[in-house]
Amino acid sequence: MKDHLKYRAVLIEIKKRTQVLDRLIEGSIDIMFPATTVETCCLQVRKIIELITFSSLIASKDEYSAVQAKFAQHWNSKLIIADLERIHPNFYPQPVLQVDSERPGITHDLLPRGDDYLTKDELIAAYEECGGMMHAENPFGKKKDYVAYETKIKGWRNKIVNLLNVHIVTLIGDPRMYLFQMGTDNSPPLYTPFGLVDEDNPNKRKRSKHRS
Repeated sequence: MKDHLKYRAVLIEIKKRTQVLDRLIEGSIDIMFPATTVETCCLQVRKIIELITFSSLIASKDEYSAVQAKFAQHWNSKLIIADLERIHPNFYPQPVLQVDSERPGITHDLLPRGDDYLTKDELIAAYEECGGMMHAENPFGKKKDYVAYETKIKGWRNKIVNLLNVHIVTLIGDPRMYLFQMGTDNSPPLYTPFGLVDEDNPNKRKRSKHRS
């Protein structure tokens, strides 16, 4: 399977997990009592974060395996992100907005998204906070604020959706840029690959017509 198709497969899983998260938040899935609902939401957010973090390392299997082992063992997400950036500096998705273009022959322009998406720093913080929910509460320690977590979960969910809704990624060893769109409702994610500018015709971008 080609790397961009593996990446798309990861997005499909993220979309399914986000749908589960939405049902947990709205209460259409009953997990008996509020604490377990919050904990299950945190588990889904943590899984989604791991998928986001590793998705762009698919092309380098040996490096991916080494970093994945660290991710499972370490609680210091800053060190994990540093390892990922060493392997693939542009691993993080670049969220964009598609707007109608006024330029002749161009359908849409891609503009940088604002600050309403999950940044790398916020990803680290969310991963660590969700990790805290994976353990039983120490009866002699500080009590967990489940009500506060309910608000945080909704915020993480919205920022994750804004990060991935329409985004650009680059893959290790692949000179192309990929525009991924998560799609509406139950429709599968789509992708459009873009190549380098044609030197003989600088006004023409080498863009694949294939979308899947």
